[in-house]
Amino acid sequence: MAHLEKRGDKWRAQVSWYDNLGKRKFKVKSGFATKMQARKWANEIEVAKDQNLISNQDPIFADYFKDWYLRYKAPGKTHGTVSRYAHIHDIIKENFGNIKLSKMTRAKYQDFLNVYGKTHAKDTVQKTNGSIRSCIKDAMSEGLLRTNFTERINLTWNDDKTRKIEYLNFKQVQQLKELLLTDIKPTYVSRYMLLTIIYTGMRPGEIRVLTWHDIDFKNQEIHITKSWDYDSKKVVDYDSDEINKETKNKSSTRVIKVDQKLLDILSQLKVNNHERLFIDKFGTIPTSNAVNKTLRKQLDKLGIKNKSFHFHSLRHTHVALLLFKGVDLYSISKRLGHSNMSITANTYAYMLDELKQKSDKQIVSILDEI
Repeated sequence: MAHLEKRGDKWRAQVSWYDNLGKRKFKVKSGFATKMQARKWANEIEVAKDQNLISNQDPIFADYFKDWYLRYKAPGKTHGTVSRYAHIHDIIKENFGNIKLSKMTRAKYQDFLNVYGKTHAKDTVQKTNGSIRSCIKDAMSEGLLRTNFTERINLTWNDDKTRKIEYLNFKQVQQLKELLLTDIKPTYVSRYMLLTIIYTGMRPGEIRVLTWHDIDFKNQEIHITKSWDYDSKKVVDYDSDEINKETKNKSSTRVIKVDQKLLDILSQLKVNNHERLFIDKFGTIPTSNAVNKTLRKQLDKLGIKNKSFHFHSLRHTHVALLLFKGVDLYSISKRLGHSNMSITANTYAYMLDELKQKSDKQIVSILDEI
């Protein structure tokens, strides 16, 4: 029940209750200017108490976030995912110190994001805010908070820090394809991997573990059900609980259509006599560094000097080709194995903006003919 008392010129309110073990708990707040304000707060807490929405605990914001991600987010996740949460914890600790959850306000959080956004890219700001929002929602469900200070927040970021998607234009990718096919042999496994990503847009990890059983030559399809986990260095099935990443989940299990030209190229690898396509006759598979070295060698021949362009950039190139040839975003999203279209749209926002500019020019040209 509630207890109100005046201390000096301020009012203090206390609400007590018994937990499931019969232990008495208290929630106290001081500093009310009037008795009416204190009673209003006490009544709100009484209602929340009846709905099991309060707790006598008041942890430090940074400590709660650390405990939260270690208990609910880290188990079963890759090293990269856990490291991202650990980094966000360090950011919270640095910016909020020992501030308790109950002392966090929307204004304090917005001030932090305003400063943080000045030196970070859009994707980084969104992911950081998204993780903190998930944490605070859980804190509210546990009764540790009465209001969600992450709601109605304005996100800002540094456009100069936002990485633009690297991709080749249609002429460049045609030239690259011809170079890769020149004097190609089954011993040049890296070349076949590069051609596969150009034609399919598959993730490098998916290409790495592709087997002959995954290819339906009759229906010209590739069945994608697994990927290579670079952190644990093992093959992980998409249908298992071991792989649970933002863009790599059960929706990654998919069937993509390919043309006969690619199937004919890949068939040359059968002489290596291995279940996996991209393992040579000596039983070795090219590392990412080896594949990137082969790629840069071919790009040098084309006069393309871009050290940041790598194996995965050809997945973006595949998307660019489909977009600029008029393939709809939904079909592209499904082909890439994204869990929803928003991931595709956010990833390729820069590319989509370029396409919009191209479409705008076409629209203006059409209107000029009226």
